[in-house]
Amino acid sequence: MNRFQSFAKASLATFILSAGSAVFAGTANDVLPEIKAIAAKPEVIAAVKAQNGKGLTLDAIKAMDGKWIAASGGLPEGKAMMESPVSKALLAAEKAKPYFTETILTDNQGANVAISAMTSDYWQGDEPKFVKAWADGKGDDYIARAKKDESSGAVVSQVSVPVMDGGKAIGTLTIGVNVQALP
Repeated sequence: MNRFQSFAKASLATFILSAGSAVFAGTANDVLPEIKAIAAKPEVIAAVKAQNGKGLTLDAIKAMDGKWIAASGGLPEGKAMMESPVSKALLAAEKAKPYFTETILTDNQGANVAISAMTSDYWQGDEPKFVKAWADGKGDDYIARAKKDESSGAVVSQVSVPVMDGGKAIGTLTIGVNVQALP
């Protein structure tokens, strides 16, 4: 290896290490308490309980999911969901933190209850962010591996927590966390 190659290799290693420590000062795990606090808000719990009380069948949820996907989020139901008081409260919580990017509240089957922005699908019940946080109704925290969001360029991890009522999981809350924006 010649002197230039050695210099270039050392400079690249230094750049990666310094960029890594500056960009990823915090982790998604650091904001878990904040996300749990949002999931414990009375209006969040009430919205999930109300949706669970509708008794939607999985077939009905999957039918809505098919329509939602086909319409690319253009369904009146999606727009109405974004206008709900709990969706607006979640959006306000999201906007209060520069590292929160997207919020999805689901019921006990993974169907959307509230969203801060239009989602690509209605049913989250087959995705790890729901399955792992739901944990067969016991509830557990789940932090997905951070990935680059192609549309924004941000490195985002989906952090999911159960929405609990009386010691039981009744739904889930997923918030996208831009790990590059963490303090």
